[in-house]
Amino acid sequence: MSSSKPVVVYGASGYTGRLVCEYLRELNVPFIAAGRDKARIHEVLSRIPGIDTVDHEVVEVEHAVGPLTELFSGAKVVSNMVGPFIKYGPEVVQASLAAGCHYLDTTGEQDWVLDAQSRWSTAFADRGLLLSPGIAQMYTTGEIAANICLETPGLDTLDIAVLWKGFPTYASTQTIFTILKADWFYLEQNEYRKWDPSTARELCIPGAHELALAVPWGGTSHPVWFKDDPRVANVKVLGGVHDRAVMQGVLDTVAMFEEKIRPLPPEQQEAALAEIAGSVQAGMPPRENPRINTSLDSVHASGPLGRAHCVIHGNSNYKQTGLLQAHAAYSLIQQAPKRAGLASACQAFGHRELLGVLRSFGLVLDPVLTVHN
Repeated sequence: MSSSKPVVVYGASGYTGRLVCEYLRELNVPFIAAGRDKARIHEVLSRIPGIDTVDHEVVEVEHAVGPLTELFSGAKVVSNMVGPFIKYGPEVVQASLAAGCHYLDTTGEQDWVLDAQSRWSTAFADRGLLLSPGIAQMYTTGEIAANICLETPGLDTLDIAVLWKGFPTYASTQTIFTILKADWFYLEQNEYRKWDPSTARELCIPGAHELALAVPWGGTSHPVWFKDDPRVANVKVLGGVHDRAVMQGVLDTVAMFEEKIRPLPPEQQEAALAEIAGSVQAGMPPRENPRINTSLDSVHASGPLGRAHCVIHGNSNYKQTGLLQAHAAYSLIQQAPKRAGLASACQAFGHRELLGVLRSFGLVLDPVLTVHN
């Protein structure tokens, strides 16, 4: 079948997929909720209040380029929630390109962003289509803060921290363990430099009398987005959850992977990591509570003769992700992105616009900006 709706949410039965559908309903955007299990998608969508007020349908589809291309044909935007993306993303990107659709996902896998850039960015750009992996709170909200800092001229170095309270979903946990197999990069003088995977830092939490344990978290998307940006030469990103026990567990797992799993053949690595991830998070966490599930994005920007610090306090990081995905789709069905081919959310839609959307739904406070120059 060809899509009769402008947006396809692929992987709609997952935690984040449901939130994307919720915010598409808020924005009154017709959509198809697609995945491998139609009954499961129906069950998930039935728990969304007011879902019957938006034009939508549920479709079961095989995860292969042919069936996905057929489904996407006629749509304008594909919002892909099926990860780990380095494993399951290529078929969806190829089908999106074949169907003439913009492609969005929520990846936390730097290696996937780099792979997508090298394989498909030019083809998407040639057709005026957006290829935007990584539209999510953990990457986009910090990118907004970075761009606010860069409104002050003469700053070329970004020191980014992303922290939140909560526990990763099943899909996020799978991603966290998948990225252990990849190399992680930061940006130094506009060149990629490899992180030591055992890196960990104690970070001062803005607005609190405590420290947070943070890690490079796979390198994140930010070094890719800012590479070749004429304003920026250096980007390092650290992140994590506030729960120190969880973060210590991440460090212990990294050490165990380097010692016991990395020497294994690739297929055995994947099986071992999937088993560990499933034991950590086998189910779906509870719906976010804004009094508990807070987020913090902090960016120190510096240059030879200037400094800026931007902090964005927010809540419900998965809701932020769902809204950012839905707004991106809403924008794309009405107008072309600011940049085609591989582009971040801020590059495609504008950082001030995205900040306004998050503010309008009560998910972030006004940024706290301090400038010295």
